[in-house]
Amino acid sequence: MLKAGRKAPTFKLADQDGKMHALKDYAGKWLLIYFYPKDDTPGCTKEACAIAEIYKDFKRMGVAVCGVSKDSVKSHKKFAEKYSLPFTLLSDESTEMIQKYQAWGEKTMRGKKYLGTFRVSYLIAPDGTIAKVYPDVDPANHALELLTDLKAIQKEAKKAAKAAAV
Repeated sequence: MLKAGRKAPTFKLADQDGKMHALKDYAGKWLLIYFYPKDDTPGCTKEACAIAEIYKDFKRMGVAVCGVSKDSVKSHKKFAEKYSLPFTLLSDESTEMIQKYQAWGEKTMRGKKYLGTFRVSYLIAPDGTIAKVYPDVDPANHALELLTDLKAIQKEAKKAAKAAAV
């Protein structure tokens, strides 16, 4: 896993509408990047819908959300429309970004080993550094965990900025 405190790796990928997104587009903003294995599967749907349910809270806190998988732009479009997902889904068919963020590796299902995407999330601070890493995400509870952590992290950041200004 990448560690908190280091610069987030750069990326440039298309979203569900074909619009390009790069890390630099989010400079000065909080960014949640969450990696997931596959569109429209039970765990991935549960996670995406849980984030969508409280997306207004993320938006109010100034946090942009990007889900990333190796599914195609077309697959992301279908997934986003089916579940009315209000946030960005980035298509990384080459797995370049997924690998840069160390969310790719050997997995096992029903005794068979294969390469796939790990369910991992990164909270990126406005300065482009990784504020927090979530290495083993529970799809059902991750959104609320993120919201709780964001409130605490943003509160600490405001305190630190206030202290530095004195």
